[in-house]
This record gives sequence, structure tokens and C-alpha cells, in this order.
Amino acid sequence: MASELPPPNTPPQSLPASWYCSTPLYEAERRAIFSQRWLQITHENRFVNAGDFVSYEMAGYPFFIIKLRNGELKAFHNVCRHRAFPVVTEKEGKERKILSCKYHGWSYALNGSLAKAPRFQTLPGFKPEKYSLFPVHLHIDRCGFVWINLDASEVPSVSWEDQCGAVDTQERLGLFDMKQYKYDHSWGFDAEYNWKTMVDNYNECYHCPVAHRGIAATTDLANYAVTTQAGFIAHFARPKPEFATANNSNVAPTYLFPSSAVTVNTVYLYLTRCVPVTATSVRMEYEVYRHGSCSDEEFAEMDAFMKQVEEEDRVLCTLVQRNLNVGVYRSGPLHPHDEVGVAYVKELVKRAVVSHVEREKEEGREIWPAAVKGSGQELVGEEAFCKSLCSGLGDGLSW
Repeated sequence: MASELPPPNTPPQSLPASWYCSTPLYEAERRAIFSQRWLQITHENRFVNAGDFVSYEMAGYPFFIIKLRNGELKAFHNVCRHRAFPVVTEKEGKERKILSCKYHGWSYALNGSLAKAPRFQTLPGFKPEKYSLFPVHLHIDRCGFVWINLDASEVPSVSWEDQCGAVDTQERLGLFDMKQYKYDHSWGFDAEYNWKTMVDNYNECYHCPVAHRGIAATTDLANYAVTTQAGFIAHFARPKPEFATANNSNVAPTYLFPSSAVTVNTVYLYLTRCVPVTATSVRMEYEVYRHGSCSDEEFAEMDAFMKQVEEEDRVLCTLVQRNLNVGVYRSGPLHPHDEVGVAYVKELVKRAVVSHVEREKEEGREIWPAAVKGSGQELVGEEAFCKSLCSGLGDGLSW
């Protein structure tokens, strides 16, 4: 039998094109990665007053983050416990006193406890404490970045420390006082590419001399480098001497597995979220924070520069994805230095998905870590019936 191993001294290969197009593979990623890994979402500076909330979605899971009266941040699935309508329908809200579902009027306190259920509260045996909002694990790191984990277990199967415990101790991040950055605005766009297409693009600057003229003109790309660490990739870049200023000499871009990134300099704190929508589409979302000491001119210049780069990357990723979808291209070589970040992401994704699917095979079922375990015994038979139909094991509807 011919060996499946690559010849010695050959460069690593990218993930196969099928991993960027397959719906079953994407669903496996939802189960293996987005349902149980820590996802960097926002910064605590976005939440100023009690009752401030922002709603988000990641890989089809809607949730929101809210500031309590004691200053604590909490996250909840954005689903009413009555009939599954979203608890909040706005993108964000300020100083809310209570959260009211606009379907049947169920209302929740800021801490997620059920405050009112019209006409249910007089029913014998109805227990409001059983119908609090479904909580989402939340962690704030040393730099103030807010992470969530959708794992429904009381303790997530992957701890934040195990996934990326060193990310907030980077020496270069210690150069910035994060409390000085104030939330300014958010923006984004829908795009037709797989989330990994964007992540691959982000984690190499091999394409920068050709595709990003602004970066190539101002950045010392000969010394551009990345370092891979547990759960993140640190990017290191310096401006060319003739373009060096106090504002751009220190810049710290960091990729955060699976699909987030942060960039900080003395003007700007910039958060990137690549939100998977389908196997071949995403929603790109950006949060922009402004340093209190920067001028309007400095901020506008940096903002325009970043948006230009994002537009260039949108075009690149869209055209790459079109060819990935066709079925001609299978895989390509990765440069052992210039694309080390791409190779690292490949291994993180492959390891997570393969190990999870192997566990599913052992147990003979799909494992959805974000699914809240039900307590209603009356539903067991109905759910089993549906599952048998969906898996093709039942006899179907014979009447």
C-alpha cells in the first residue's frame, strides 16, 4: 500500500477545500468548537451603567451580555423560557430596569430570574424559580476583554486557563492602560466566505506586499512575525522608520481562537469578530474604542486605514471562497515561516473537530454541548421519536 505520509522536507498543506464548503463539517465545528470553546466577544468598557446590554450571535447561537446593578457582567441565551421568543430584540440597550419579552409579556430581572409571567403566577404548582434565563459562562481577563462559553455544563469542559490562559499576560499588552479606551462605534458587513477563510487570511502577512498597498508602504514587512501560543497567535509588526510615530510604534494585534482578534495601539482599540452564519457565509463585526488622549484627526486617520484594510480583505476572501466552492482546487502548500499562523489554526481546528466527532462515534450520537439538558419527563418519548426520524432509524410516518 502506498504511504499516505508526505515526502520529507515538504511544506505543510492547507486544510482541504471541502473543510471550507461542507455543511456537515460546519455543523461539526458548531458542536466541537463554537459550543464549548471560549469565545472573545467584547470589552468591559462597552458597559457603562447598570442595565446596559448588547446582543450578539455566534455560529447561530444568540445571546446577550448585560451589566448588573452591582457592576457585574452576566451573559444569557437570548431566548424566553416560555415560547422561545428573543428576550431582547434590539442590538443594544441602555440602563434597562427589567427585560420584557415582547411576545407574551414574560419579564426578567437583570440577573435573569423570572420576575413576571402573566396569568401563570396564579396557577397551582407554577414555580418561577424554575424559569430563569439560561445562563452563559462569562470570563473577564486581566485586560478587560470579555469571553463567553456556551457549554451548558455547570463547569465548561474546557477551562479558560487551559485554552488561552497566557493571552492577557503578554508583555506588550501591559504597555497600554485599557481603562483609557472608550467605546466609540461598531460596524460590519455580511460576506460570502467560510469563517476559516477569513482566519487564514488574518494570520499571515505573506499577501500584504501584493494586496495591501497601505500596509506595504508603511510597515517593515521584512521583520513581520507571528508567534503561536496556546489558543492565540501574537502578531509583531513595526512601521518603517520614516513612518514611525508615537502612535504607531507600539501596536499589538492578536488572533484569538477560534474567530476573534484584537488590535491595540495608542489611538485605537479594535475588536474583530468573524461570526459564522453558514458553511460559506459570515457576518464580520467590529467594535472600535478610542483612547481618551487622541485627537479627532488621529482617530479618523486610523479608522479610515483599518476600514480600507478590511475592505481589501473582504474582496480577497470572497474570491478565494468562490474557487474553494468550485471543486477544482483541493489544497495548497503553506510557507513554513510566512504562513506558520495558518498551519497552526489548521491544527487547532482539526484537533478539536476530529476528537469531538470520534467521541460522538463512540457514543453513537451527536453531542451538542450548548444544549440545555431538559427536566421534563413527559418530553422524553416525543424527543426520542423525533430523533429516530431525523437519524433515519425510524419507520417514518406510516399513516
